[in-house]
Parts: sequence; C-alpha cells; structure tokens
Amino acid sequence: MSPKENIYSTLVKRNRGSEQELPEDVRNNIARNGLRLVSASALQASGDQTVNASTVLPWLFHALGVPAALVGVLVPVRESGSMLPQALLTPLILRARQRKWVFVLGSLVQALAVAVMAGTASLGHGLTAGAAIVAALAVFSLGRCLCSVSTKDVQGRTVPGGERGQINGLATTASGLVAITLGLGIRFFGGQELEAGQLAWVLAAGAALWVGVAWIYAGVREPSGSDGGHPSGSAGTAAGDTGGGSGPQQGWFGRTYRMLREDRTFRIFVSVRSFLLVSALSPPFVVTLSTQYGTTGLGGLGGYILASGVAALLGGRLFGRLADRSSRTLMAAGAGFASLVTLVLVLVVSLPGFTGDAGWSSGLFIACYFLLTLTHIGVRVGRKTYVVDMAEGDRRTTYVAVSNSALGIVLLVVGGVSSLLALVGVVWALVFLAVLGLVGVVAGSRLPEVSRG
Repeated sequence: MSPKENIYSTLVKRNRGSEQELPEDVRNNIARNGLRLVSASALQASGDQTVNASTVLPWLFHALGVPAALVGVLVPVRESGSMLPQALLTPLILRARQRKWVFVLGSLVQALAVAVMAGTASLGHGLTAGAAIVAALAVFSLGRCLCSVSTKDVQGRTVPGGERGQINGLATTASGLVAITLGLGIRFFGGQELEAGQLAWVLAAGAALWVGVAWIYAGVREPSGSDGGHPSGSAGTAAGDTGGGSGPQQGWFGRTYRMLREDRTFRIFVSVRSFLLVSALSPPFVVTLSTQYGTTGLGGLGGYILASGVAALLGGRLFGRLADRSSRTLMAAGAGFASLVTLVLVLVVSLPGFTGDAGWSSGLFIACYFLLTLTHIGVRVGRKTYVVDMAEGDRRTTYVAVSNSALGIVLLVVGGVSSLLALVGVVWALVFLAVLGLVGVVAGSRLPEVSRG
C-alpha cells in the first residue's frame, strides 16, 4: 500500500464492503480524500477554538470594555446564523457540480470574518468594537452554513459508509486536544489578564487556519455530474427532498407550520429543544461573571479553554451510550443538571462578602463552566440521537431541517431576552436560563420514548 493508504488505514477502520460499492475513480481516491477531509476537519475544529463564542469572545469583550449585554448574543448569532439560511441557500448550493467549492467559499468567508475580528481587537474599543465583532460573527456563521450544508455532500461522494463517522470523531478529538494545547499556551505564556492585542494574535491565527482549510479542501478529488455526482443517486434525492428543487421548495414555510401544528410528537420535541438552551447560553455569562469579579489563578482565559477541551474529550464517550439507552432521559436530565449548576453559582456569588480574590472562587467558576460545557455535549448528543430515532428516511431529514430553522429563531429570541436581563445584572440572565432549563425537564417528560437501548 502507498503511504497515504497506510496512514488512512491506521486512523480509520476501513469498510471494504462499502468501498467496493463505489465507482472505481472514487474508490482509488478514498485514502487521499479521506486524509484531506480529516486534515480539513481538524484544522476547522482548531479554528473554532480560537473564536469560541463561549470563551475567547466573551473574554475579548471584557478586554475591549464591551457592555456585558452584548455577550448574550454571541452564541445565538453564532448558532442561529448557521441554521436559519439553510433553506434559502440549499437550492443554490445544489446547482454546484462540485460541492467542495462551496465548502472552500465558506472557509474563506470564515477566514475573512475572523480577520476582521482580529483587526477590531487591535484597533477598536467599547460598544463600537463589540458591534463590529458581532457583525463579523454573523458573517462567520453564514460561512459556516455553507460549509455545513456542503460537507455532508462531499463526504457522501468521496468516503464510503462506515468511515464517515470516524472522520467526524477524529475532528472532535482534535478539537479537544487543540483546546487543551491552546489553553495551556495562554495559561503559561499569556498570563492572567490577556490584553486585546494578544487576543488579536489568537484570532489572526484562526483566520490563517481557515485559509489552510480552504487550501486542503480544494485538493479533494470529488466526482461531478448533472446528477449531483452521487454514486448511487440517493444523496441527490435526499437533497432534493429537503428543498433542492423548485417543487419541494414551494410552500416550505407553510409545510413547516403545518408540521409543527399537526405532528404532536415533533412539536413537543421542538419545544423541549428550545428549553434546553440553558447549557448552551449560560457558559459565556459564567466567563463574563468571572471577569467582573476579577478572579485569578485558573480563572484566566486559559483555564476556561482547558475546561472546554477536557469536556470535549470526555463528553462523546460518556454520553453516547446513555443516549442509546434513553435519549429523552439524557436531554431532560442534562437540562435539569445545567439549571442546578447555574443556580448554585448564582447563589454562591450572591452571598455577602463573596469576592474573586479568594483562591477557591476561580475554581468555582471553572468548575461550573466545565460542568455546563460537559452537560451541553450530553444534551446535544441526546437531541441528535432522539431525532434520528423518532423518524425514518425523508421524514427524518425534514425533522432535522425544520427543527434547526425553528431553533434558530428561538435562539435569537432567548438570546435577546437574556442580553436585556444582563443589562440589569448577569446573574439575572443566568437565573432566566436556569428557569428555562427546569421547564425543559417537565416538558421532556412528555416526550415518548424512542430509544431501543
């Protein structure tokens, strides 16, 4: 075997049966394409850590003197911006004979957006700088949307079934390892109080990483054709079912509303998913609260990035089996635990005499951030498993698309409310999110059990 074949076979457990079903030109490039997809995914995951909306950007806002209320919109803008445009962009993306170029465009858009953030971190200050970064983050999310929609198609065309999940898993592991490395680097070389200029260099490195992603992805040898380039045609059909052609696209919003109105189980699932945002939206406020109290020690940015990396390494294995046993229970329990952690933090910081100078206070913030991040991984694994188990075929695809679009809207609304509450005090935003999570526990109990574990 060639060196590429050896390396790929070491990283990925090959599925020879699925490989033999592919056309010869695709089969001959599996190792080459697979390594490029792994490398691009790893670099992309690394870049995500440099512009993390739960760690780096809240800390940057503190360094720039941005009002705390803007912290509340970081995660909603980051997440909703990558979900809401999918229905609009999918018909345009399906016109591309080779979807890798859509991914390359998305990567370059992200690189440009992060470069703007880096420039703002170097030159800006206050509310104006915060607004510019949020605007750049919205553009970044649009680029991520292009990558998200196209990468599944590219994988389907170039990598056989049974090997795709391993590529995604390697990217997740890389993300955790990079987060730990970045956290240690910031911890030991950046000191306790990172200045905006230092964070600008971190963001500039992220922009360079996305340029590297685009360069690597451009080298993928993807088949093309009028049928969309899918060896079996199934992927192209699925894409059309979600809005690729003019027929399915017509009345998309009407069918969305009708599905939410008529499908009770799906409606409850979307409602429950909306209440699970406590684990996604609370971490940035924890970082902001820590900076307001002036914590020292591990309470620096490096400590939070380390916590994020460890959570990423542990979360997948820890929650995967639990989700197979009962994804419904995992979602509800995750929301309840995240709410409990949030309320405990609020209670402790509200005690008379609490200050960030105490040695244990930084450990408190880091521990809460770690638990919330770890819980969010569990909630995310649970909801993804539930939606896969609750339907089959095209209906499952529709469920994913509709729930993503609905959640994009909910994210903006909940993020807006929490940001307004943060004007009064960050603790009130945390209390609001904790209450949402407790409602999610009750709502989750109404979901039917769909797991077979």
